[in-house]
Amino acid sequence: MILETALIHIKPGQETEFLVALESAKEVLAGATGWKSILVKQGIERNSTFLLQIEWETLENHTIDFREGPLFAQWRAIIGPFFDSAPDVEHWTFI
Repeated sequence: MILETALIHIKPGQETEFLVALESAKEVLAGATGWKSILVKQGIERNSTFLLQIEWETLENHTIDFREGPLFAQWRAIIGPFFDSAPDVEHWTFI
């Protein structure tokens, strides 16, 4: 199992709309091969910054199955319009 983290900066003033859209995007994500769970955290000092923590069975489930498949375009079409800049994405292994 791996953890994907995505630090996302949302256009200021669109935080509530982003969270509503994210609920729809979660439904898309739930259909992805190897997807396990998602946790969403909102910044306190910078409330337009969000941290998504997404668990996948394998790295390839995220980087190939999801990112190179049709679900990624749907996911990005729902939440991408709220981005102030490109997300900072990293992958982590459980020890």
